Amino acid sequence: MKQSNDVIVLGGGLAGLTAAIHLAKFGKKVALIEKDAYPKHKVCGEYISNEVTGYLNWLNIDLTTLNPIKINQTQISIATGQAIFAELPLGGFGVSRYVLDNHLYQKALSLNVVFHFENITEINFSNHHFIIKTNTEQVYMAPIALGCFGKRSTLDFSLKRSFLQKKSPWLGVKSHYKASFPDELVGLHHFENGYCGVSNVSENVINVCYLVAYKTFRKYKNIDHFEKEILCANPILKKILSQSQRIFEKPLTISQISFENKNPVENQLLMLGDAAGMIHPLCGNGMAMAIHSAKIASEQVLSFLNNEITRKEMEIKYIDEWQKQFKNRLLFGKILSKILLNPYCNRLLMFISLKCPPLITFLIKKTHGKPIL
Repeated sequence: MKQSNDVIVLGGGLAGLTAAIHLAKFGKKVALIEKDAYPKHKVCGEYISNEVTGYLNWLNIDLTTLNPIKINQTQISIATGQAIFAELPLGGFGVSRYVLDNHLYQKALSLNVVFHFENITEINFSNHHFIIKTNTEQVYMAPIALGCFGKRSTLDFSLKRSFLQKKSPWLGVKSHYKASFPDELVGLHHFENGYCGVSNVSENVINVCYLVAYKTFRKYKNIDHFEKEILCANPILKKILSQSQRIFEKPLTISQISFENKNPVENQLLMLGDAAGMIHPLCGNGMAMAIHSAKIASEQVLSFLNNEITRKEMEIKYIDEWQKQFKNRLLFGKILSKILLNPYCNRLLMFISLKCPPLITFLIKKTHGKPIL
């Protein structure tokens, strides 16, 4: 059975949900295909920069009901526990993806976005339309499809995306803990071949999410053993974890996280969020970038659907604006990660930062954008 739409959104993370809401706000018929029902947890740092709050307000997305934790400070430590505090220029807030994504889902439903919880098996583009097939033998059609399927997906393989040619060494791990932790603070703490973000997502609940090179992780029997031997070698992380109680039955993990260059448009698909490019989590700006990419894509899609520009113009304008907003951030994030993951450079940067605290503010600004809307 074929079902026609104006836009099909492939994936229901932050970018996909936000784009669906934006397009539905302007009366477009939007279908969103996502493999798992809401609510659900995701491997994520769960910190959003205030650069996108104006845009979220414009979309009439009220996050105050979620009681987000306001954050305006960061603490950065090297593996020995030596640390420095700094103000976050724009600040941001902490909120669980379990709560946030479900809130956006409900908002999208109120705007008549139709959700299909299925697995996509095939994507074709023919006669100016996308034809999407799923495991339930449904067929969906639309002139526009948005790729919002996250960090690494089976769809990336079916589309033969070039970044998959290089194997990624990174493993991401996340869990929630009951703990007493300063509301206004987001921590970034380094350990051998990795780093860990810590922040509040609700009252007395912290999110602990870290990225580690698999070559380091595989030496240990399990996550608990690894955390005890490696994470807790950093005295600050040891104190946090020893005074916390894990809420999750077991941590969430994701492997093969790639920071290789990706194309914002492939096979006529506009790619959003992590599907277009992923900034190192140490920069703390991935969630805001996903939301911002939804704004950029939605604006161009609306112009196309309203016959103001051609498909080719839409693709070019999206690529140009995406590069303008994110290319330098991604590049700087790669450079910064190489510095911070090198023990000698890590210690040198900490020494310089202690002598010149404004350096931290400068580095933060280089990976963040200006407020939008």
